Amino acid sequence: MTPLDGLDFGRPVAPGGYAWWYMDALSDDGLHGITVIAFLGSVFSPWYALARRRDLLADPLNHAAVNVALYGTKRRWAMTERPRRAVQRDAQHLSVGPSSLEWDGTALMIRINEVAAPIPSRLRGTLRVLPAALNRRAFHLDPRGCHRWSPLAAVARVEVELERPALRWSGAAYFDTNEGDAPLERDFVEWDWCRAPGPDGTAILYEALRRDGSRRCLALQTSPSGEVAEVPAPEPVALPPTRIWRMPRRTRSEGEARLAGTLEDTPFYARSVLSTRLLGMERMAVHESLSLDRFRMPIVQAMLPFRVPRARR
Repeated sequence: MTPLDGLDFGRPVAPGGYAWWYMDALSDDGLHGITVIAFLGSVFSPWYALARRRDLLADPLNHAAVNVALYGTKRRWAMTERPRRAVQRDAQHLSVGPSSLEWDGTALMIRINEVAAPIPSRLRGTLRVLPAALNRRAFHLDPRGCHRWSPLAAVARVEVELERPALRWSGAAYFDTNEGDAPLERDFVEWDWCRAPGPDGTAILYEALRRDGSRRCLALQTSPSGEVAEVPAPEPVALPPTRIWRMPRRTRSEGEARLAGTLEDTPFYARSVLSTRLLGMERMAVHESLSLDRFRMPIVQAMLPFRVPRARR
């Protein structure tokens, strides 16, 4: 892999807009999982939503967070929002409070130091993400190009070393980035996304329902060497809703898709593990469903501060 100068952590973020960097991984033994999302303009923040209602051009860097979700026998979930003065960044480095992401040209080091919610407990340790290659191709999710997504490293490995809780494992990983010049809920109703690794690379599906009623459906094949190719999208497949919040889920597959487990069951978001068939192969996939109509409901906004506290620094 050719070293690159940075992962664009220092790029401009539009007022009222957002940028995030997303990493997920499942352990080789199937017992553990983790997701880390670094937000500038935290799209699912009740505090940022309130600030945008007061001023559509609210400062996204005043609503930054590192979200960490740990799955398995030692489940943890943390997302503390922090103000602009807690953010430091350049092309290679992004820190939000005590947590940070740093790119050294070949690997991404993620240092986590957060407090879990709603029951406080320390979540601390490091993740080393090793991409097989990097992709710089970006895809527009809306006709005007206000919302953009790039699967930076669809094929990667991760080494997880946590101190609190004590945990060490490695497994297949995925890393991407999204950015936008407007709130998600302004332009989208919902979306479903999944990534499914295999020996030939990673299959990715991204399907969004826009506010104007049109759909954006992407089906990609990403190779270990970093090439990204669009392929025909499989047929839609229904999935059962989540058990607690009855969050709707759907995907596309070349045959039956079966739910292997639910990682997150919230009023407006679900993260799941699927057994599916893509690119002619049976695969295990990480899947997400998002309802932005649910997200902006007043009752959901009232509940979110219990999961997303805001710090002064």
